[in-house]
Amino acid sequence: MQNYIHWNIDPEITKIGVIAIRYYSILFVSGLLVSFYILKNLYKKENINLELLDKLFIYMGIGTILGARIGHCVFYEWFYFKHHLLEIVIPFQEINGSYEFTGYRGLASHGAGIGIIGSVILYSYLNKQNILSILDKMAIATPLIGAFIRLGNFMNSEIIGNPTNANWGVIFERVDSLPRHPAQLYEAIAYLIIFFIIYLLYCKNSRKTKAGLYAGIFLSLTFTARFFIEFIKANQEAFEQNMTLNMGQWLSIPYVIIGLFLIYWSLTKSAKARI
Repeated sequence: MQNYIHWNIDPEITKIGVIAIRYYSILFVSGLLVSFYILKNLYKKENINLELLDKLFIYMGIGTILGARIGHCVFYEWFYFKHHLLEIVIPFQEINGSYEFTGYRGLASHGAGIGIIGSVILYSYLNKQNILSILDKMAIATPLIGAFIRLGNFMNSEIIGNPTNANWGVIFERVDSLPRHPAQLYEAIAYLIIFFIIYLLYCKNSRKTKAGLYAGIFLSLTFTARFFIEFIKANQEAFEQNMTLNMGQWLSIPYVIIGLFLIYWSLTKSAKARI
């Protein structure tokens, strides 16, 4: 008889009034802080004004949350949110005729990607910074944020995998009694591997690298991993049941293409530009 892992952690650590402190929130913030620490060291190493990093993180934080939230509402639950537009931007949901605090339940990584890119474009324009140089530095630290977020999803027993007979199958008791792939952990591990790949490349070749390479590697590897892991994930929404590729896979394809283009462009353009 196989001994599957039984998982039944309460997502809420504690509650203060109507505000719930959740593992997901703690891990999300922890990922941002660790990434900030890494970027800070990169800026120091390259003698870049740290005030620029402080501004960048404000832009990136706002872009990440807005993009992730709007992306989820539009890509996955538009049939609901088109009738509840206010709930896209407020952490409350209408339940039985009154609004209750629920937090932002529903964040999409593809939307976060769009939000981050948009915020970096705005930041680089207003602060006269090279956009590819900024994206390259962010590409080094961003996989860690993704890993922390997927650990948060694991604590929430959400974004689970399909049923499996593998010895490492996890029974998410808050969902059902079936042993399933811990797809969240697969993604977290993939993102950690991507972080180490890009970070080691940076440490070895930072003086020789042309702008756009690390951003390209990040996009192509991250969303290729996401594309294939989606095959063993349970669909998040009912409308995905009859799709050959699910929404996450369709949304990953453009990022992979953009990433491959950036890699090609950075390796073939004649003018050298360090990140």
